[in-house]
Amino acid sequence: MSTKPLIRLMFLGTMLCMSLFALGQPPTGPFVISPQVHADKKVTFSYLAPDAKEVKLSGQFLKAAISMTKGASGIWSVTVGPVKPDIYPYSFIVDGVNVMDPANAEFFPNERFKGSLVDIPGDKPLIHAVTDVPHGTVSYQHYPSIEGSTGSIVVYTPPGYEKDAAKKYPVFYLISGTTDTEETFSKVGRINFILDNLIASGKAKPMIVVMPYGNPAARIAEQKGLPKPSDLISREGADAVNRSKMFETDLMTKLIPFVEKNYRTISSRDARAVGGFSRGGGQTLRAGFANMDQFAWICCYSAYLSTPEMESSYRNVYENPDKTNKDLKLLWVSVGNEDFLYNQTVEFLDFLKAKRVNYKSLITGGGHTWMNVKSYFAETAQLLFK
Repeated sequence: MSTKPLIRLMFLGTMLCMSLFALGQPPTGPFVISPQVHADKKVTFSYLAPDAKEVKLSGQFLKAAISMTKGASGIWSVTVGPVKPDIYPYSFIVDGVNVMDPANAEFFPNERFKGSLVDIPGDKPLIHAVTDVPHGTVSYQHYPSIEGSTGSIVVYTPPGYEKDAAKKYPVFYLISGTTDTEETFSKVGRINFILDNLIASGKAKPMIVVMPYGNPAARIAEQKGLPKPSDLISREGADAVNRSKMFETDLMTKLIPFVEKNYRTISSRDARAVGGFSRGGGQTLRAGFANMDQFAWICCYSAYLSTPEMESSYRNVYENPDKTNKDLKLLWVSVGNEDFLYNQTVEFLDFLKAKRVNYKSLITGGGHTWMNVKSYFAETAQLLFK
């Protein structure tokens, strides 16, 4: 066999491989930078969609979605603001479909929607900013959970945790909201950076923060190959209570024992706090009120318990208010005055006040947002374990 046919065969093989490689690559196009945060706090958002008929920008810094303009290269763009410094979720609506920003690596972890995040810095560092202070560690762990499932958590350990093998720490169990995941408090709430800054300034005690996934029913179904149950919309009624009880069982019988076995914790009620946002706030109140021998600190963000549920299930909290006020070092409830749960939360506070149960509250502006949650967390973190 001559060398020419062999060379020709090798050439054809090489070209075939290159063609297959090219087919497997993502489509190419103009390089897109998005978002671009300008010095004047205005922000430019861009999205490559040459064949789209309409692209809009949706974000929690806007009252409603706004139209973007298509450029000659197929890049749609719009500049908004100035925007008040904070971290905001946003997305693009492309011909009626919500999509993330493919040019942005920062995203909002959630079971149902996948928004992107834009961080508008302040003229002075905001409470969640990454600053030149000692930083704690964020790690991912799995633990044996209820019904033979495997649970997942994100754990924050404070600066210096790895250096002093003898020191033990209090623990804050922090539960995120409906359809949020165990990552949301760190990736959206930035609680690790908030605590780094507060600890460095002496405003907060060093603590471990354990962030669990608040929907064990969905996790169990997924791991057993069963259909995922619907999102829990109702915050009252038997279904809400039953699902909350499932989480409470997991927390008390599986998660806390795992954490106290694998981390250097102070294993006492005075060194154990529970808190949460939205659905996680309801889970916080139910787990905290049902286990006041285990928790001395209860922090509820944008959530409540109804009067009928308090009267049927948690008489222990208000029938002897003097004991409750002595046992609970902190009962915190906060909500925004534009939150869709504002009225119910105020009714809950009125109930506690009428029963002479002490609490601290913070009513802010704004709605049911993670911008508010960051401020609530920052306030309560300064009160815990003191």
